[in-house]
Amino acid sequence: KKKDSEKSAMPGKYDSLNRDQLIELLEKHDRTKKLGLVWERDEIDADRALDHDFIATAIDADLSDKPAPWENLIIEGDNYDALRWLRMTHSGRVKCIYIDPPYNTGNKDWVYNDRYMSADDRFRQSTWLEFLYRRLTLARDLLSEDGVILISINDDQRALLELMANEALPGMRVGTMPWRTRQGSNADQGSFLSVDHEHILVYGNAGFRFSGTEKSFALYSNPDNHPDGDWTKDNLTLGFDRYERPNLFYPIHDPDTNTWYPPNPDRVWVYASRANMKPGQKLQAAPIEEMIEENRIWFPAEQRV
Repeated sequence: KKKDSEKSAMPGKYDSLNRDQLIELLEKHDRTKKLGLVWERDEIDADRALDHDFIATAIDADLSDKPAPWENLIIEGDNYDALRWLRMTHSGRVKCIYIDPPYNTGNKDWVYNDRYMSADDRFRQSTWLEFLYRRLTLARDLLSEDGVILISINDDQRALLELMANEALPGMRVGTMPWRTRQGSNADQGSFLSVDHEHILVYGNAGFRFSGTEKSFALYSNPDNHPDGDWTKDNLTLGFDRYERPNLFYPIHDPDTNTWYPPNPDRVWVYASRANMKPGQKLQAAPIEEMIEENRIWFPAEQRV
């Protein structure tokens, strides 16, 4: 019986170490404790694709709209295989990757190695993290110098995913964007907490920037030949009341007409006044008096009540 048990026992990775080596290993482990996310990587079956030869792609000519070369590709298959293939052909060439991963709810929302991950699986969270970690490290190698990865996730799994992504994509975190997923009552939600929003995690290379849309200057002109060039009228108030921004609550004087404009108690002025500045105080923008002196404040030609 003893021989049978020894024969059936799986060899451990520490079996060959002596007592001193084990103590040294434990002491090293104690010295290298880190703050961050730890998941049971050694307890999880690796992607089965790791245990097989590389799977190459086959082109379906009947589905291609024209002869090669193609500007767009649709790859049907396991995403792990597809990412490994793309790393050979498109490494450093992809500008944007959007990932909508399984949310790991335990409601048979995703399959790993041909089986559903159930809610009572002991290593469900770790398997989910490992599943995404392997794919993120592959996707990282596809990005161009100004490339970005966007990852959708719900509020339940955001904390775990963000910690893992920080390890898979070190130094690449840009930030997080909320997006609205539903409209409706929160009456059936615990504590009436809104569940209308989910999150998009943003990771990019050093050259990535949100460029937005090009500004239009169609509404700009220079009817008074101002030395600064074309201009347009803009709102002179901010969305704060007199109690939130008391230093921006004051009347404005038009020196040409000797008219005083009272402040709105619910929307204060954009610019500070010299009268409200403390000695030595510095402002991010010029005070209102300087803006008026430089003819950069537009007063109405006709007074209305």
